[in-house]
Amino acid sequence: MAEPLFTPEEQKKFDAGIAEIISHYPPDRKSAGMLPALRVLQEIKGWLPPEGLRLVAKSLEVTPERAYEVASFYVMYHLKKPGKYVIDVCTNLSCSLWGAEKMLAYLEEKLGLKAGEANEKFTLRETECLASCGTAPCLQINEDHHESLTRAKLDAILAKLS
Repeated sequence: MAEPLFTPEEQKKFDAGIAEIISHYPPDRKSAGMLPALRVLQEIKGWLPPEGLRLVAKSLEVTPERAYEVASFYVMYHLKKPGKYVIDVCTNLSCSLWGAEKMLAYLEEKLGLKAGEANEKFTLRETECLASCGTAPCLQINEDHHESLTRAKLDAILAKLS
């Protein structure tokens, strides 16, 4: 028999979170709560497991395929279990002009991962824009934003994660 998706405490948190979200929408518009509902699931599990997507879909009265479509569109949602630290490196124009590709290559070497790969500790991703063009290059680690990066700053940030 398969292990349940949620512990009893997680189930309570999920149910309460979904109920709160649904309360903000008319009964025939529950699906409008898709993004925050996915966020609740990810905050609890750290990613969006398929069974969790099915539960979100059922709660919002949409198909599981619709929940997957939305989740797969946004990079903020993890459809595979990520490492403990998700590192998103901006390589858009402004960051590129300030050395983002070199910074990404340095991270790949230091972490032993290529962009798009993960291990238990790190997920390294290249992203299009983190809206920090005036303080490039930048990256995010688990949604914590870091700007005006140099190798020294990057080393100091990574040292805190160890």
